[in-house]
Amino acid sequence: MDNAKRGFLVLSLLAAAACGREADGYIFEDVPFSVIPQPASVTLGDGWFELTGADFYVDPAFGDAGVEVARGLADRLCEVSYLRSRVKVGTPRRPAVRLVSGTVTASPDSYRLTVDSTGVTVTASTRSGLLNAVQTLAQMLPASFFDRDTRGQRYRIPYAVIEDSPRFAYRGVLIDVGRHFYSAGEIKRCLDVMALYKVNRFHWHLSEDQGWRIEIKKYPRLTEVGSFRRETQVAHWRDSLDHREHRGFYTQDEIRDVVAYAGARGITVIPEIDLPGHMMSALAAYPELGCTGGPYEVATTWGVKPDVLCAGQEATFTFLEDVLTEVLDLFPSEYINIGGDECPKVRWKECPRCQARIRELGLADRDGHTAEQYLQSYVTNRIQKFLAARGRRIIGWEEILEGDLDEGATIMSWRGIEPGIRAAARGFDAIMAPNYYMYIDRYQTEEWDREPVSIGACLPVELLYSYEPCEGVAEGAEDHIIGVQANLWTEFIGSDDYLEYMLLPRLAALAEVQWEAVGARDWDRFRAALDHSAAIYEAMGYPYGKHVWGIAGMPGEEHPARTPEELEEYLKVRKGPWAMSYEEGKNLIIK
Repeated sequence: MDNAKRGFLVLSLLAAAACGREADGYIFEDVPFSVIPQPASVTLGDGWFELTGADFYVDPAFGDAGVEVARGLADRLCEVSYLRSRVKVGTPRRPAVRLVSGTVTASPDSYRLTVDSTGVTVTASTRSGLLNAVQTLAQMLPASFFDRDTRGQRYRIPYAVIEDSPRFAYRGVLIDVGRHFYSAGEIKRCLDVMALYKVNRFHWHLSEDQGWRIEIKKYPRLTEVGSFRRETQVAHWRDSLDHREHRGFYTQDEIRDVVAYAGARGITVIPEIDLPGHMMSALAAYPELGCTGGPYEVATTWGVKPDVLCAGQEATFTFLEDVLTEVLDLFPSEYINIGGDECPKVRWKECPRCQARIRELGLADRDGHTAEQYLQSYVTNRIQKFLAARGRRIIGWEEILEGDLDEGATIMSWRGIEPGIRAAARGFDAIMAPNYYMYIDRYQTEEWDREPVSIGACLPVELLYSYEPCEGVAEGAEDHIIGVQANLWTEFIGSDDYLEYMLLPRLAALAEVQWEAVGARDWDRFRAALDHSAAIYEAMGYPYGKHVWGIAGMPGEEHPARTPEELEEYLKVRKGPWAMSYEEGKNLIIK
């Protein structure tokens, strides 16, 4: 831990200790109530229950799942306190932590948390409700609870009655591992902090023009060839190449391990195999699947590529069905994301096989869409039927609305809010991920010269926090907005630290957008609660953006933020990222 991080953590813990109280000769470290996302209803009482050393009793109705949840918290309390917390099934006869089966609201994620002289009672109807209650309880503790080096500490929590339920069932985050590969261990670190904020969907973007990241045993060249690129674009110009190899993929055993790790934390992993575009890595491995036959190369630069899978040959569908069959074996999720975005049609217009398919299907330009767009609908609908026959549903980016789309598809709205609004009006479920509010690959501040190079534009925490997902949705169609997702694309995010820095603290703001009821968000309350979250990041060793604390830049390269007057002058002369010189751009690159 560097000195700046250590200093911030020390100040946070000293501030918490300052409001501690003495009981039985022991000074407890207490913190203000700072849970994110803010529970729907919180009533604090006058009194405290010591959590360390308490036994756990699990309602038999929960079975092994309830015991697993209880043991996770009990074991951590034992680690930090050296006081034994036993886990039993049944009804307690003394103050304890009780996990009780019961309905709180219609949402399976809801819970009730009651703390009084008899102990802690968690009431929920599902395992996910129990996990959400545990995350609330954990955030009520000092940040040192999250530090794996903590020993000899005791914790207590205030008397309280908390009832809680989320606004949206789907609460997602995408991490793109196609542009840059991150180890399974790093993905688990991201899952840990997602779980903290009750995010329950991890959208794993596993294939890209720049890299194929999932082992497919029937097609070994996907990883032998497709997971490797010879160099990488590192600034906003196509010739800014680092001349270094980039490679990496997940074995099927690693994927099963990550899926299980996420599941233990209440997170469903949704894989994405983007098709029929964004397939240069697959085409490099199997050039016969393209319209021209290649040769192709795993892309080394960013942007949309003209070469896509050939929709006119049956071999393409055999390939996709074979790949997806192995994907289904690895991921038990109801949804499979099949991409569908940014698929240029230039090759299809020139391809004799694709044009023959268009004639065979009787496709033509109509209703504002081209025959080639309807050909993509054919691809989408055919894959949707394949997955539906195996009990799965598709999510696709908003472009799958262009043409004819079969019922049952779910739309992810990314270029704005209008496609989601249109999808809901047509009766399709939609997940809102508009880039203006939800693309967390963007700069966190306008001070781009003090930030690592990013894709461009700016998405500060405040802007993300302000997003209302159902704005503009027609009355009666709101139920089709099933969730909200933030997307972390990784064109320029070449390190684990940078990945986490871009995620935090915007993930905290996202959690409130996903969880809070309409009109319940309060920036001032959230901003105060972020202080406790920052102390948790420090304890867990996560780098994070400190812009709301008046600091710009990554750890080790931090600067005091400009004053409003200084920022105004800077913005008058700041060049956009595409206007910088090559040398200026290199100076902003994370090495």
